[in-house]
Amino acid sequence: MEESKRQKQVGKLVMEELSDIFQREGYNVKDGGMISISKVTMTPDLLEARVYLSLFQIKEPSEFLKHIKEKGWEFRKMLGARLKNQLRRVPELHFFNDDTLDYVFKMEGLFKQINEERSARESQSGQSTEPANDTE
Repeated sequence: MEESKRQKQVGKLVMEELSDIFQREGYNVKDGGMISISKVTMTPDLLEARVYLSLFQIKEPSEFLKHIKEKGWEFRKMLGARLKNQLRRVPELHFFNDDTLDYVFKMEGLFKQINEERSARESQSGQSTEPANDTE
């Protein structure tokens, strides 16, 4: 089901404020890696927010995510202080690992490997990659 306009508005607001909180609290850079909030989706009643974190070059992503989940109530409290005049109730925060970036890197690696294998095969057989023109 598609998100309503209000869900998108609140999700964007929560994302912006949480990003600022992460930056001020020093969670955007950890152990030589980068953390960013890639997406926030809201439930229809606006009482729960699913926060997707992009963890780039984090040594222990599962441990870091566990740490963030333990601190979730603190983030909710800070978020509440910022949004007290804009929302009646502060949404409960649920954090998830957004592995889209890892998937993209994996796919790029596979495509690169395929292209290298193809060019190696073509150089061995002496064929070109251009399609043959069959005009009869």
